Amino acid sequence: MADQLRVAIGIGSGGSDEELTLAAQMGCSGVVVASPKLPGGMRWEAEDLTKLREHVESFGLRLEAIQHTRLDLFDDIRLGRPNRDAALEDFTYAIRSMGKAGIPIFAYNWRPNRLYTTHHIESRAGVRVRAFDLEKAKDEPLSFDREYGAEELWGTFEYFVKRVMPVAEEAGVKLAHHPDDPPGPSIGGVARIFSSFEGFKKGMEIANSPNWGLLFCMGCWSEMGGNDYVMKGLRFFGERNKIFYVHFRDVVGTPDTFHEVLIGDGQVEITQAMRTLKEVGFTGFVIDDHAPRLLGDEGWNPRGRLYQTGYIQGVLRAVNDLG
Repeated sequence: MADQLRVAIGIGSGGSDEELTLAAQMGCSGVVVASPKLPGGMRWEAEDLTKLREHVESFGLRLEAIQHTRLDLFDDIRLGRPNRDAALEDFTYAIRSMGKAGIPIFAYNWRPNRLYTTHHIESRAGVRVRAFDLEKAKDEPLSFDREYGAEELWGTFEYFVKRVMPVAEEAGVKLAHHPDDPPGPSIGGVARIFSSFEGFKKGMEIANSPNWGLLFCMGCWSEMGGNDYVMKGLRFFGERNKIFYVHFRDVVGTPDTFHEVLIGDGQVEITQAMRTLKEVGFTGFVIDDHAPRLLGDEGWNPRGRLYQTGYIQGVLRAVNDLG
């Protein structure tokens, strides 16, 4: 299963037994753990990571990836603060520990500003979904002590990858880069450099490593430019083995104003997207993301996740059956 396109699911930082049981019952290949609650801040120990992996495996699942470390500590790296080198030392220690623990992927982003939602709306039959309107966000106060422009963030990104990628290669860990969400101009005084095809192509060239690639968020790419933009990104980066896993979600709208939808109700031809992944030889996994809140949902939105994961599994089955 590990060498073929498959469906996993994201779970919370605690990785509760309820979430893991539900993931197994859904027939998922494994899970992505977001911001795991581990001791050591950003300096994770191999022993703690191994215990996390073994706990996941006790449910018949793979620990496919970890997404995010402590964001406040990672901001020192993204913003180039005085504590950056110490934070990088802790982060590279964590990457080595992940390699020792047998966890293959770490996902992150270059968006220190965490504003990505301005309001929520009701979608189909009252389903609660996230929405964004640039007009509501453009007058936000500074997110940090000052403005951080694109040139500065490209500089901190290059500083990061030149020091981290050799460690990741040695440890056998892949770093999957998530897009800015929402894409477009600065918000809160922070530039958004990973919000276009050109931005990711530039990032790939700077990193220049087989262990650097994309957490291809289909929803973000749909925000950037709709169906054709998604297919362009899937094909270009997929053919170069630069897609490590996929957030299989969608939106309706443009970079300036959009809202999320249940999978299948958006502007991406999702069967075409799945077929494109197969055509480029992608052998990783896809997961749903930002599960809409269905009637009776709370917390992890299990009903929304059940709906979306089942839908994605059906699309993959159909694509496989049709060849």
